[in-house]
Amino acid sequence: MSEDPIGKVCVGAIAGAFGVRGDVRLKSFCADPGAIGDYAPLTDETGREFGVKISRQVKGGFAARLTGVTTREDAEALRGVRLYAPRWKLPSLPSDEFYHADLVGLPVFDGGGARLGKVRAVHDFGAGDILEIVSPEHRQPVMLPFTLAAVPIVDLAAHRIVADPPPGVFPGDDDEGPEPDEDGDEDPGEDPGDHVARKDPGA
Repeated sequence: MSEDPIGKVCVGAIAGAFGVRGDVRLKSFCADPGAIGDYAPLTDETGREFGVKISRQVKGGFAARLTGVTTREDAEALRGVRLYAPRWKLPSLPSDEFYHADLVGLPVFDGGGARLGKVRAVHDFGAGDILEIVSPEHRQPVMLPFTLAAVPIVDLAAHRIVADPPPGVFPGDDDEGPEPDEDGDEDPGEDPGDHVARKDPGA
């Protein structure tokens, strides 16, 4: 997944056309999904701006009208485009919560300073938030629990994460699995979500 534009957070994505009058099917990554329109105008990765008017809720998102999009063909051409809002428009988060966009792309180091990889995506499969970490040193992504014990330091100012992985989390070099590209930048195929809280499993 490409890195987010500087100073902006991905708040949604266009899933294709909805109807025949130029509306789009809009997926919201906001904690309050319906709030995505409040952050308009939104921009794509090239800087193109879109005003957003939510029409109604539909399966998997919202039907929405974007400024400058007037036909079904226009709407369908935007399928897969991610939309960003200025960070200053978004709600401030508690000290131990982070926007996914802040974590994706950060390098991860162990307590001795050795680089373990970088964060490719943030997931929640139902048992808590997980950082997906990729590295050319490993043949498959590593899923690291996003807890205070496993991830004691998230230093956004220094652009780094320090991890203390539980034993067995990082596989050996001879493990089977798909090999990421050199930079570990392949598309995860999932939405980046909105924000995530680092939890203490003992609490």
